[in-house]
Amino acid sequence: MCGIVGYVGNKKALPILISGLKRLEYRGYDSAGIALLSKNGLMVAKSAGKIARLESSISPEDFGNCSQGIAHTRWATHGEPNQINAHPHTDNSGEIALVHNGIIENYRALREFLIQRGYDIKTDTDTEILVHLVRFNYDGDLTEAVRAALNQVDGTYGIAVVSSLHPGTIVASRMGSPLVIGLGNDENLVASDVSAMLEHTNKVVYLEDGEIATITAEDYNVTTIQNVKISPKVEEVTWSLDQIEKAGYEHFMIKEIHEQPTTLRNAIRGRINFEEGIPRLDGLNLQYDELRQIKRLILTACGTSWHAALIGEYFIEEMARVSVEVEYASEFRYRSPIIDEDSFLLAISQSGETADTLAAMREARQHGATTLGIVNQVGSSIARASDGGVYIHAGPEIGVASTKAFTSQVMVLSLLGTLLGRMRHLSVQQGQEVLQSLQLIPDQVEKILTLEDQIKKIAAEYYKSNNFLYLGRGINFPVALEGALKLKEISYIHAEGYPAAEMKHGPIALIDENMPVVVIALKDPVYDKVMSNIAEVRARNGRVIAIANEGDTEIAERVNHVIYIPETFRLLTPLLSIVPLQILAYHIAVMRGCNVDQPRNLAKSVTVE
Repeated sequence: MCGIVGYVGNKKALPILISGLKRLEYRGYDSAGIALLSKNGLMVAKSAGKIARLESSISPEDFGNCSQGIAHTRWATHGEPNQINAHPHTDNSGEIALVHNGIIENYRALREFLIQRGYDIKTDTDTEILVHLVRFNYDGDLTEAVRAALNQVDGTYGIAVVSSLHPGTIVASRMGSPLVIGLGNDENLVASDVSAMLEHTNKVVYLEDGEIATITAEDYNVTTIQNVKISPKVEEVTWSLDQIEKAGYEHFMIKEIHEQPTTLRNAIRGRINFEEGIPRLDGLNLQYDELRQIKRLILTACGTSWHAALIGEYFIEEMARVSVEVEYASEFRYRSPIIDEDSFLLAISQSGETADTLAAMREARQHGATTLGIVNQVGSSIARASDGGVYIHAGPEIGVASTKAFTSQVMVLSLLGTLLGRMRHLSVQQGQEVLQSLQLIPDQVEKILTLEDQIKKIAAEYYKSNNFLYLGRGINFPVALEGALKLKEISYIHAEGYPAAEMKHGPIALIDENMPVVVIALKDPVYDKVMSNIAEVRARNGRVIAIANEGDTEIAERVNHVIYIPETFRLLTPLLSIVPLQILAYHIAVMRGCNVDQPRNLAKSVTVE
């Protein structure tokens, strides 16, 4: 959430900064602002609402020739989402401007400290406190003033600072909130996400927690907050700009749904040794003997990634007979979890920057656990802080509601479960059978995508509904949770996912002719039980939309609608059953006129607790 872009060079900064902000819109925001440095000093423009509103308020005649500036999209944490609270914030002299992602936890005490010393606090934000602290500590050196200010704060931050007293310089720092430097020719950038700078460079330096960078057009210098010199690694971003464009689709979300055959192939490419029936996951940095010794595996995540973890729990426990616990990352470190040096914690996060998941991983490490990550974003905080892990290779996911990252996470967890199973009791042939089924999944997803028109017709029948119920059993219970989450995220319809057998313990009271019920009813050991649950819904006039296996003619006589998916190995069915639910949620949201890619109140990367 929130976005930062900074530029210093020899080009006009305004279009570069505005373009960068637009690349970050997917992260979620409620206001935007920009500060440019001209020969007359700092010029600041801010606006509540979308970037287009900010853009229309800026006069190119005033801002057009500036070659240095910082810009920001804000997601409100302290204070209302209005123009006053929007970033950048300036000190009372108007000579220093600052943008900030994160939360300053001791800002109230610092606010009183500054008020007592004559500072005029104009906003409700914690960020304004930071810029006044920089001014308070300023003694001719902007970097040292930032360093001193940050030594006074508790909390998380990614910041960029400019000053009319130091033209040609941006000072940036991070603690728990991502920040990356983009290296160009006679120009450099800083941003909270590489997508904001890919148009200009693919050479980047990822700042680590507790580092400060002084950036000019020609150079950059990185030190720790304790002023220890750092020689950071320059990395090359392999994503292209084309990958983050809509490519003719109406929304990023539907584009990303249709990209899933490709992203699923990317998730398994080079990771299958079919001859031995064993996946290759070298990034785990664990030898076979170490994998065999795993007796307890903790999976921690938030939101959609938590649902992927639940599927992983079913898969790993059955395939490998390893005890698996799934924890909400937001609760994990606050409940005195039992962790020791024999524990293995697997943190799952699309962005690799999810604050709660990162904190849970660090808590586990402090207790001696081996920490692993499943992330999409190369060079992200979780990727760098873990002992090992696996990239899902889904490419940039712009839509706030995760689709392709979810299925890629499930694919990687299936590989992990198969690997752990082969380390224990699975034969070569059994491993080969699972891997063969995994290799067929991308083609089977392509087949499901051809059903979009059918699913769209179903959406047209139910898009005015106020409530939905999703039911599944076994490994498809988490799919019911994820299907309900997708619908509520983007359409604002109240939706709940339940284990099908639990329906009669409460939710059945809600069922009537106005309650659509989505049931995942696949040919598995509990198929007959699910059919009984469908009968219970129908007896109360509920409308049933079923996800069923191809060739199941029996179910068509018992429900209102059937969406057929191909058969696969039983524990891999979530990779197929979720796809029609993603499409259904998308079309219902579009028909309701919702902002599908940027649903209200949500952010793509949740970097605050």
